[in-house]
Amino acid sequence: MAGNLKIEIIESVETLSKLIKQEKNPQKKERIQALYWIKTNLVESIGHLSSLSGKHRTTVSRWLSSYRKGGLSKMLDIYKSSGRKAVITPEIEQILINELKEKEGFSSYKEIQTWLYTSHNLDVSYKVVHDTVHYRLKAKLKVPRRSNVKKDAQAEAEFKKKFHL
Repeated sequence: MAGNLKIEIIESVETLSKLIKQEKNPQKKERIQALYWIKTNLVESIGHLSSLSGKHRTTVSRWLSSYRKGGLSKMLDIYKSSGRKAVITPEIEQILINELKEKEGFSSYKEIQTWLYTSHNLDVSYKVVHDTVHYRLKAKLKVPRRSNVKKDAQAEAEFKKKFHL
């Protein structure tokens, strides 16, 4: 029958039970749980094991395959992708930080985008510039607040004097 469990679990039921209770990582915990179910003969096929665990049968097969190759430690190795390389390198990012600290600074993200292209030959999208400056560097653009044209300077001075501002 396809999907039969042809695997020999080395760890004892008590060891697996103890590991389940100790494990904090939920991904590792469900993998140990799958071994526990196999060891206690609670499941008879990969399909049954996948329905109990809530994972696809290929995922469960991959877990068991890694267990066969390297035991429990290999099965509990969780692959974490390093992600895409940043378009703006750390060196250029440091130069950008210094430019943002300047008194003139930048008045818009579009201006930063143009500066990156002209001075460092980096063609990056507006979103990349915004996310880098606003979220990653937590920098503010040097944009002065607008002042009302009708504002009375004398009234402002009296107000500040009256309220000690």
